[in-house]
Amino acid sequence: RPETEELVETVIQEIGGNKAINILDIGTGSGCIAIALKKHLADALVSAIDISDEALLVAKANAILNQTQINFLQADILGLSNSSTQQLNNFDIIVSNPPYIRISEKEKMSKNVVDYEPHLALFVNDNDSLIFYKAIADFALQNLSPSGKLYFEINESLGSEVKRLLTKKGFKNVEVKKDMSGKDRIAVGSRQ
Repeated sequence: RPETEELVETVIQEIGGNKAINILDIGTGSGCIAIALKKHLADALVSAIDISDEALLVAKANAILNQTQINFLQADILGLSNSSTQQLNNFDIIVSNPPYIRISEKEKMSKNVVDYEPHLALFVNDNDSLIFYKAIADFALQNLSPSGKLYFEINESLGSEVKRLLTKKGFKNVEVKKDMSGKDRIAVGSRQ
């Protein structure tokens, strides 16, 4: 979708050129974010995790189709143990388009999204709509390099809440960026 493309463009622009950096995509789904980043940043080491084995099969096929080398791992960001994070540390960039559509917003969604995208990748409970942002932010605080940055695609109606969450957790230079339609769609925070 266009907002995901804008998230990828933001990461690429802020990195500024091809560098040997370590990137993690959390909740990779079809792999589009990880693959696009690897295509534009050939020297980057890109890893991607997802809870779904089926999604990882699709992502791996897409990586082969696009001739990109990505390290794919099956993991649940809501239940990562210390032992499972040994392969997942010291990242320069962590990027994620986690589930963020509240169940109460489902009726407003386009039929082509609701009918064809896995609900696991889309929806969160209204009473804890920031569950993935909290878990990923905590993971990032432990696994980003000191100069590392965290990038999120966000629900357009939760920009101030995500900004407040990241600031409260200790991220610096937290900002919410608008997409081409003027909606809050990207949140960025840095370790320092």
